[in-house]
Amino acid sequence: MSAQSASRKSGFSFAALTSRPWIWSWTAAALAFSATLWLTSGRGAGELAYAALSFGAFAAIVGLGQMLVITLGPGNIDLSVPATMTLAATLALRAMGTEPGTAFYGLFIALATGLGVGLANYALIFLLRLPPIIATLAASLIYQSIAIWSNRGLRIKPPEGLADFSTGRFLHIPNVAWIALALAILLWILLERMTWGRWLLATGQNLRAARLAGVPVEAVRATTYITVALFASLAGFLLASFSGGAALNMGAEYLLMSIAVVVIGGCSVAGGDSNVPGVWGAALFMFLVVSMLNSYGTGAGVRMVLTGTIIIAIVIAASTRRSKQ
Repeated sequence: MSAQSASRKSGFSFAALTSRPWIWSWTAAALAFSATLWLTSGRGAGELAYAALSFGAFAAIVGLGQMLVITLGPGNIDLSVPATMTLAATLALRAMGTEPGTAFYGLFIALATGLGVGLANYALIFLLRLPPIIATLAASLIYQSIAIWSNRGLRIKPPEGLADFSTGRFLHIPNVAWIALALAILLWILLERMTWGRWLLATGQNLRAARLAGVPVEAVRATTYITVALFASLAGFLLASFSGGAALNMGAEYLLMSIAVVVIGGCSVAGGDSNVPGVWGAALFMFLVVSMLNSYGTGAGVRMVLTGTIIIAIVIAASTRRSKQ
């Protein structure tokens, strides 16, 4: 009897585990990691894990910000993420001018840029009644133009100390991964334990009902668009420091990346649902699947097709599982 009880308990635990949306992105990441190691005969496992944490951290940061916007409900998305990353990095690194001891000043400039971008985006959405996808896309052209004017075609390099920190590690884990992990924990606490998190979920589930219930809907929307811009600015600042300088195309790949990690991470595109652990797992998966395809020696076009196919398969599998709950 006790064995049967233990079996039922084990089965229940497994069923409960597989019902969690974030399990799919982490499973996909583990499979991609294993497949890459198999292709390389198990060589370089530590280096691959370190690289996944390093580059996955940037995708996780922008993905967490985009997750908040998508949680607001249908039609909410921020297409200015790449331009915000570029503008914040360019202005911050230009202000520091490679001078030592200016890292915090540069961080302040980057975050101030993100604050301004977030306010501008929301102003376009609220005051002009523009759809978020149109408002943020149009605004991104302005931000990119400012970055081009400020950059003047030069690759601005970070101060040496900041570059060393962004490429360094603590307890064998990249510093940028620690920062992304800290942001994820803070965001999880905000969503799960704070009133603002409940307001955000209520707004995404039913905007009209949330307004009738007394939720300050517009304040929630404003802080959400500001937050995603702050996250994008921080990611741009760290990426420029990590890669050796700010470039005009540095944020290009993070537009679709920020959306993909949200979807693969188990968040609902219909809004009203968020999944912080799932976004982190999806960020690791996105890097690992590209590494796996590189190990096969596939061309850029083939990698894009296969990556898209894998993403669709993951989303379908997760959606099918959720529909059976």
